[in-house]
Amino acid sequence: MTSRLKHLALAVTAALCIAPATGAYAQQPTAADAALVARGDYLAKAADCAGCHTAVGGPAYGGGLGLTSPFGTIMSSNISPDRRYGIGAFSYEEFSRAVREGVSPGNKRLYPAMPYASFSKMSDDDMRALYAYFMHAVKPVPEPAPPTKVPFPFNQRWVLYFWQQAFAPKAPYRPKPGRDAQWNRGAFLVQGPGHCGACHTPRGPGFQERGYDESSPMYLTGGVNDNWFAPNLTSDPGSGLGRIGEQDLAAFLKTGHGAGLAAFGSMVEQVEDSTQYLTDEDALAMARYLKSLPAQKPSGGYEPHAQPDLPTRNGNRVDAPQAVGARVYLSFCAQCHGVEGTGVPNVFPRLAGNPAVITEDTTSLIRLMVEGGNSPATIGGPPRQAMPGFAQTLTNAQMANVLSWIRTSWGNDARPITANDIQSLRQKLHK
Repeated sequence: MTSRLKHLALAVTAALCIAPATGAYAQQPTAADAALVARGDYLAKAADCAGCHTAVGGPAYGGGLGLTSPFGTIMSSNISPDRRYGIGAFSYEEFSRAVREGVSPGNKRLYPAMPYASFSKMSDDDMRALYAYFMHAVKPVPEPAPPTKVPFPFNQRWVLYFWQQAFAPKAPYRPKPGRDAQWNRGAFLVQGPGHCGACHTPRGPGFQERGYDESSPMYLTGGVNDNWFAPNLTSDPGSGLGRIGEQDLAAFLKTGHGAGLAAFGSMVEQVEDSTQYLTDEDALAMARYLKSLPAQKPSGGYEPHAQPDLPTRNGNRVDAPQAVGARVYLSFCAQCHGVEGTGVPNVFPRLAGNPAVITEDTTSLIRLMVEGGNSPATIGGPPRQAMPGFAQTLTNAQMANVLSWIRTSWGNDARPITANDIQSLRQKLHK
C-alpha cells in the first residue's frame, strides 16, 4: 500500500469509529475494512459521484443537482446512507444493480443521465468497495432530493427497460490481450469510473452514446452537453489530442493545465471534484490510453510554423472588412492571451493551435466569450484565473469578428463564426 493510501486508511478508520455503521461493519472496523473503504473513496472520486449528487452549496451526496437532458431537467438523487431518503437501506445487491444496471429497488429504472452504461465496466470488488465507502464513510443526509419532473412520455420510466436492453452494456471490463497493464488500467478508468464517453462521445437518436470503447469510430469524438462542447479526445492533430503529449495530458487531468491549455466549463468541476485526486500513475495510464486512440472525425487545422500575424493585420483568411476582429483582440484579449496568442503557461491558455479554438463545433468557444469562465483550483495546480464575459461589453458582430480572427490567425485554420451563431447560443443561454 502506498504512503498516501496508508494515511487515507488511518483517516477512514477514525471516520468508521464515529460513522453510523450497520450490517457487516457494525463492529470495530479492521484494517481490511479501512482499506476497502479507502479504495471505495478513491473510486467514488474517480467516478465523480459528488459532482452530480451534490447540489451547489448543499451537503455532500445529498442530491438535488439539476442535470440538463433533451427530455428535461433530471434531479440527482440522495445517495448518502440515510435509510429513509438516501441509499442506507440498500443491500449490496441492490446497490450494485443500481450503479451498474440502472435499476434501483422497486424496479425503478434510472435515466441514462446516470452513467451506468459506463459503470457496468466496474467489477464486483469495485462495487463492494464503493458500497463500504458510502455506507460507512459518508454522512447521512436526512432530507429528500427534489423529484425529477419531466413531461410525458419521458416520465414513464418503464420504457427505459427497452432502452437499457438496446443500448446499455452489461459486462465488466476485460483486459485486452496484447496490451500492457498500464494501457488496460487507463482503458478501464476512461471507459468505466471516469465515464469520459458520457460527455465526449456523441449521442444517437435514443440519447445513447455512439460507442462505449475504442471499437467504435465515434467513441470520444466530441459531444454537446448542457451547452458545452466536450472536445474530441482521439489523436486528431487539429482539434483532438494529436499534438499533446502523455505527460502534458496527465498534468491536465491532475491540475486542469497542460501543454499551454486550461480546463474550462464543466471540465473545471470534473478536475476539481475528480481527476485531481487520481494517483500520478492512474492519470498517466488514462493519458496513455487516450493517446493510443487513432484520429477520428478530424476538424480544424494548425500550422505551427506559420508566420505570426501582426496585431494590426487580418487573420490568415479573414477578409479586410473583418479587421475589426484584430482591433477587438488587442483591446480585450491580448493582455492575457498575448499579442501572438501564446498565452502564459499555467496561467492563461494559448490560443494559437488550441484544439478548443479550432474545433468545428464552436459552442464552448462562443459560450466562453459570452459569459466568461474560470480555470480549476486544485491542490497541486496553479491558482484559479478568471475570464470575464463580454455579453454586456461587445456586440454579437464584434464577438463574431474577434472569434473568427482568432480562429484564422497564428497558423489556426477554422471556419469563421457569424453574429447569428452568437445570437443563437445566447438565446439558449438566455443571455
